[in-house]
Amino acid sequence: MNPLLQARFSVDYPNKPGVLRDVALEIGEREIVGLVGESGSGKSTIALALLQLLDHKGGKVRGEVCFNGWDLLKLPQREMRRIRGRDIALVLQSPLASLNPALRIGSQLAEAWRAHDPETNLWKPRALELFDLVSLPTDEGFFRRYPRQLSVGQAQRVLIAMAILHRPRLLIADEATSALDAVTQSETLDLFRRLNRELGMAMLFISHDLLAVASLCSRISILRDGHIAESGPTADMFRSPRTEDTRALLEAVLRNTSAASEILNDDTGSVLSMPLPRSRAR
Repeated sequence: MNPLLQARFSVDYPNKPGVLRDVALEIGEREIVGLVGESGSGKSTIALALLQLLDHKGGKVRGEVCFNGWDLLKLPQREMRRIRGRDIALVLQSPLASLNPALRIGSQLAEAWRAHDPETNLWKPRALELFDLVSLPTDEGFFRRYPRQLSVGQAQRVLIAMAILHRPRLLIADEATSALDAVTQSETLDLFRRLNRELGMAMLFISHDLLAVASLCSRISILRDGHIAESGPTADMFRSPRTEDTRALLEAVLRNTSAASEILNDDTGSVLSMPLPRSRAR
């Protein structure tokens, strides 16, 4: 079976070439892939590059981003606007900042619907269905609220519901849990699992939190200084890390194995309880 998304690309900025270098990503149908990296390693640049959203920052993408048979880097912006939100959706961090503070929640959902289906007015039945899925109130009063009247957790769920309004085949979540407390983060990870299981949605889950990524994703890629330092199945990454960068991340996680056991599933938790193999000689 061909992957849903297969990409290999580099990104340059004016006076700053090689921000990303030969980054390779592959995501299968219904698969959740994690991308882990420190702040400034280029994680968000990858999310924007996949959706051709770097032009306004002066960024240039070289290579291929093949999605469902299309090379997205060769499509004009008009075609990309049809794909963004309909076939590939993006959820950003800081949910309250991502919502328009001047518009009620219902108005923002209606605008997101009309962007890809201007001929019908079926946004509310779909929104009600999704609000129930993401555990948000389904009463009319909630649609009349402004973002400032929501908790951070509610705002994140609204943002996720808005992103999946058109049932995209791929959801890119860029640090979608970083602004949340531990309880809300756990609830959001459970929500992503439900979306994957019940809607068959593939995901690229981007985070600096290896523990959260390991609890959700079947495969992990480690981004370091603009390139993929290591990639593989989650269990293999924990059992046999090939690079010192990955080992350092794992050792940091293992310092708090009690938290790991609460968040990770049983299979990955058993991997976490194993001692890491000794470092390979340089």
